[in-house]
Amino acid sequence: MGPTRKPNVCRRLSRRALGCFSRDAGVVQRTNLGILRALVCQESTKFKNVWTTHSRSPIAYERGRIYFDNYRRCISSVASEPRKLYEMPKCSKSEKIEDALLWECPVGDILPNSSDYKSSLIALTAHNWLLRISATTGKILEKIYLAPYCKFRYLSWDTPQEVIAVKSAQNRGSAVARQAGIQQPVLLYLAVFRVLPFSLVGILEINKKIFGNVTDATLSHGILIVMYSSGLVRLYSFQTIAEQFMQQKLDLGCACRWGGTTGTVGEAPFGIPCNIKITDLPPLLFEVSSLENAFQIGGHPWHYIITPNKRKQKGVFHICALKDNCLNENVLTVTASGRVVKKSFNLLDDDPEQETFKIVDYEDELDLLSVVAVTQIDAEGKAHLDFHCNEYGTLLKSIPLVESWDVTYSHEVYFDRDLVLHIEQKPNRVFSCYVYQMVCNTAEEEETINRSC
Repeated sequence: MGPTRKPNVCRRLSRRALGCFSRDAGVVQRTNLGILRALVCQESTKFKNVWTTHSRSPIAYERGRIYFDNYRRCISSVASEPRKLYEMPKCSKSEKIEDALLWECPVGDILPNSSDYKSSLIALTAHNWLLRISATTGKILEKIYLAPYCKFRYLSWDTPQEVIAVKSAQNRGSAVARQAGIQQPVLLYLAVFRVLPFSLVGILEINKKIFGNVTDATLSHGILIVMYSSGLVRLYSFQTIAEQFMQQKLDLGCACRWGGTTGTVGEAPFGIPCNIKITDLPPLLFEVSSLENAFQIGGHPWHYIITPNKRKQKGVFHICALKDNCLNENVLTVTASGRVVKKSFNLLDDDPEQETFKIVDYEDELDLLSVVAVTQIDAEGKAHLDFHCNEYGTLLKSIPLVESWDVTYSHEVYFDRDLVLHIEQKPNRVFSCYVYQMVCNTAEEEETINRSC
């Protein structure tokens, strides 16, 4: 059983006003978040559906900002009503933004321009431009042309807020070549950049002649992760690969001669040549077999999470120590549906015939485990978002979602401090967004307000 004593918000606020905390800014921040956690979880606090909107294009959410029209329209979710931050000019289909990451200013770094101290959206367009866009105005601050020889499609953090990886679509070859049984040796390309100011690390090709019948590859925390159809996952050091196989160091904005062509690196039509070409298999760091290549690594000391490579084990995850591959006995198994989440004991358990857990997430600032549970009533499902104490598993708060929940649709639910946001994808590419905000005034009407933005 967890502790029953509840924190006194008034006492905390009084102590804060009197300056009874350490001068360390982190202590004040943790105190403020403790106050917010107490307000979120108290019985009288409600979460009210303040507005709803629908769209024919995907909807994305990131730190208080909701993006529409392929990231070209940005709405603030902080205010009680939707407030447009910016809307970029209309563009052609080839110029649309396909993927984006939110970059936030690092603490303590000296940056070249005053605008660099504000958040930026790093965006990838359909015609291979990498853009840095002001997150508050939508103004394009920097732009880099990637390459004419492949189609880049995905953005991810290699090192969060420091290094990005831009991955190309897989090279399937032409229809004629496929019919003739001719396979393309290069599966995909990975372009790696340090951010703000943008600087090129290099572009790496993933070649089947080197790695064998590889089906996918990605970059994370300096590790090249290569995947195979058998479920095999292999890890290599990207730094070692770059040092050993980089053909030529390239700098953005500098003249370059490559393959008989001269141009400026990062400008159209020259772009950035692929300057890291592996000629021999690099040293293997680690390999493991996992169903559908499900693999994550992290923690201290290092652990990794896999799904045993058997179909009947789908949805089950094992947490193992990296040093000896031993299954962690304190965290035995975790199911994708949240069916059983185990630390040193069972924290959560659902009843599949009555309700099922669909989404389990962790709110790190408030130290709460959020769980979306769905109850099927005839043809309609109803969902509620539950907040559990992360340490003891105790249910602290349950928030009913007013909209119906169809389990056949795709859903995303975000809990961000005093905000709950539900994004739903319906058939025929219809997207809906439901925003809930914390309300502490119990006298206020509970009536739902739906507004279109």
